[in-house]
Amino acid sequence: MHTPRATSLFQTVEGQRLAQAESVPWRRWGPYLSERQWGTVREDYSEYGTAWDYFPHDHARSRAYRWGEDGLAGFGDDRLRWCLGLALWNGRDPIIKERLFGLTNAEGNHGEDVKELYFYLDATPTHSYMRMMYRYPMSAFPYADLVAENARRGTDQPEYEILDTGVFDDQRYFDVTVEYAKHTHDDIVMRITIENPSAEPVTLHVLPQLWARNTWSWDGVSPKPSLQRIKDGAGGWEVLARHAAYEPMVATAAAPGPVDWLFCENETNVRRLFGNDGPGPFKDGINDYLVHGSKDAVRGDGGTKVAAHWVAHLAPGARSAMVFRLRPQARHDGQALDVDALIARRRAEADEFYDCLQQGIADDDARLVQRQALAGLLWSKQYYEFDITRWLDGDAAQPKPPARRRRGRNADWRHLCNGEIVSMPDKWEYPWYASWDLAFQATALALVDPVFAKNQLLLLVKDRYQHPNGQLPAYEWAFGDGNPPVHAWATWRVYELDRAWHGEPDHAFLELVFHKLLLNFGWWVNRRDADGRNIFQGGFLGLDNIGIFDRSQPLPTGGHIDQADGTAWMAAYALDMMRIALELATVNKTFVDIGVKFFEHFLYIAEAVNSGDDCETGLWDEQDEFFYDALHLPGQDSMPMRVRSIVGLIPLFAVQVLDEHMHGRLPGFKERLRWFLRHRPDLAKLVSRWTEPGKGNSALLSLLRGHRVKALLRRALDESEFLSDYGVRGLSRHHRDTPYAFTHNGQSFCIRYLPGESDSRVFGGNSNWRGPIWLPVNYLLIESLYEFHRYYGDDFRVEYPTGSGRKYSLREIADQLSSRITRLFLKNADGERPSMMGYPLLQADPGSRDLVLFHEFFHGDNGRGLGASHQTGWTALVALLLQPRQTAVSGILPVVETADDAARAEAAAAVARASEQSVK
Repeated sequence: MHTPRATSLFQTVEGQRLAQAESVPWRRWGPYLSERQWGTVREDYSEYGTAWDYFPHDHARSRAYRWGEDGLAGFGDDRLRWCLGLALWNGRDPIIKERLFGLTNAEGNHGEDVKELYFYLDATPTHSYMRMMYRYPMSAFPYADLVAENARRGTDQPEYEILDTGVFDDQRYFDVTVEYAKHTHDDIVMRITIENPSAEPVTLHVLPQLWARNTWSWDGVSPKPSLQRIKDGAGGWEVLARHAAYEPMVATAAAPGPVDWLFCENETNVRRLFGNDGPGPFKDGINDYLVHGSKDAVRGDGGTKVAAHWVAHLAPGARSAMVFRLRPQARHDGQALDVDALIARRRAEADEFYDCLQQGIADDDARLVQRQALAGLLWSKQYYEFDITRWLDGDAAQPKPPARRRRGRNADWRHLCNGEIVSMPDKWEYPWYASWDLAFQATALALVDPVFAKNQLLLLVKDRYQHPNGQLPAYEWAFGDGNPPVHAWATWRVYELDRAWHGEPDHAFLELVFHKLLLNFGWWVNRRDADGRNIFQGGFLGLDNIGIFDRSQPLPTGGHIDQADGTAWMAAYALDMMRIALELATVNKTFVDIGVKFFEHFLYIAEAVNSGDDCETGLWDEQDEFFYDALHLPGQDSMPMRVRSIVGLIPLFAVQVLDEHMHGRLPGFKERLRWFLRHRPDLAKLVSRWTEPGKGNSALLSLLRGHRVKALLRRALDESEFLSDYGVRGLSRHHRDTPYAFTHNGQSFCIRYLPGESDSRVFGGNSNWRGPIWLPVNYLLIESLYEFHRYYGDDFRVEYPTGSGRKYSLREIADQLSSRITRLFLKNADGERPSMMGYPLLQADPGSRDLVLFHEFFHGDNGRGLGASHQTGWTALVALLLQPRQTAVSGILPVVETADDAARAEAAAAVARASEQSVK
């Protein structure tokens, strides 16, 4: 029977699951394990906060984690009661491969860095189907070589990666593909496919593992789960999993050869690490049994951790597969499941979902890149638990932490108590949320799962996250650091995407976030405006070593810095809050007054930014026609710090067009604005240009008038300065030959253009905004140009590139900038992807050219991927850039057909029927 092609996401099977996910918990199980729990702040109980040293990689196999779990290709329930993961052993490694290896911040010549090769290839929003590939060497994993060579290299040299070690030469590796498919929402099938591309027969130990997160060793009273080997209906063995907080589950395993069940306890090996007596077997028991032949390191009948051990023998070019299944005992009827058919069906449903999403994308390679970007984003969810009070004070059944810790890191965040699934920037290098990263991640996630995206934004404004003073938590290394205030922007974007998905506005979500952001806005105004002049500081603001000083620390010169980016972020924040207030005013007129207040606040900031052409009071430098930070030294006038960086372009982000159809229908709004502007004509003339209506009888709110827009774009679009073939750089290439230098009291400070990794460890070894291309600021620049075009129209034209003699509208320039960004990931005429040029073996292999990574940032000249190799967080914004724009709505939105209530009801009913049939 022919099945009609779905024309809206709600008509797809996966769309139906999403529609039903509030009543049937399809998201309960997912890829919620970290890729690195060791070396994190939450596992650090040291006196001086030396997280990397307190819990190193060498301890990870032997030491129970307090707050989470990590694993290779990890999967678990949404509280990590039960965890699934993969272990491998090639017979040569000194330890079994249970987790990903990488260097600590001190070990890497450019900071912490994962040293593995793995790719997230596919994922659905409900995790009904997931697929990733891990490349495992046949020779011994080069742990020592990676540490030693990176230690030898200086900051002026590139990182030494696993591909550089030669272990993958001559195709001497295993390609290990892990797929998860849900039979029902809590019936999980894991298929591990091993391929031998080499010219020799090989053997590999394959060990899918199931274990209980250790929740019983800390308070002394929590019940201990159990895994017990029991007979199955056919006379073989299976495992019964019991947990006090979960229904009994049954685990089974099947492979082409014999499968042995190996049990141990998820408990710290106190003998190995501390020289103490302990009953064992410990967390590393399976490792010790295989690698060292320690027969007493495992049990054969039960524990809290188990591996299904299969030895795969593979001829050259051969492949083989093993299946591991975990399902509720109550629905364990003993009937065989056609696993291959299930996985094929789930994969076809994923194809259907993305085919529908990508209807407007004609290019197959662009579709592949978008799908892998979204897959990485969906794989990078993680259960994140962290109770600061318990962490500072210690647990009842454990030794008390050093008293000094109570005055150390995050001591003033005792209210923070997290325990949810959170979208992570990268689950190895950044296995903790960061507030401005999460804003961009939620925006990209809303393309495929707006409900989850909304919940992510709601997390940070919960009482257990947001500080009582209104601050949003930055990240666990320092929750009190200042990240750019982009939460309101993300809230509006996710609100728009959700409305495009569902065909109706979620005003309740918008209002809930808005009320909490009122507190946050007040915190920024009261804490970050040193002189009360509407000129803001803010610290490093996520831009790490963008300047000559660490802006989060007291200046070596004394004084303080007025920040062009901090002030611009606040102006944009005011506009975003105004926009939200005006939207809420359409259903509740009391929000009109709040909208007007944010309108006024924006104009006061705009006045402060633009006043004083001599830079005595403002931030605009008339000589260079650029925005600079202003340095205030004790007893001296302020001076511009003439560093041409992305800091000076961020004022472009503070822009919004007020359309007549919006503000004209709000009772009293127009009159309030007119009254204010009559009494402050200086502000009206400076910024708003109300006397010069734009295209469509609109009004422009911006920090810049037309002349200054063109002046900034003249530099931004100059290929000898900011513009590269792949987007806008973080620092002007002007500073390659002309570094900016500043001398004070005999001390010299300097910054120069560096297209690749930084040679400075000012704000961490791999922090670098001194030249490379970053996706989030490029995305905001593109979006801002679209917004300016809404006001100025096609007649406002700018030379692009600067010096070319060709002029385009701002919309056309935004389109071309978007094309430059996406060019990072798409194949060029030679079939190579610029972002992947650091992986020559992959580029040369036709079978590997479609494996794409989404790095933290990109080389400012050639586009090579740099930084965290799997930072699919904000780099996943490329998925939005690849999606065709909806011209009817401001910003970058997906083409998603809406569904009415009847369609959603039918979708929910359909997936309920499908679920019932699967259970039967």
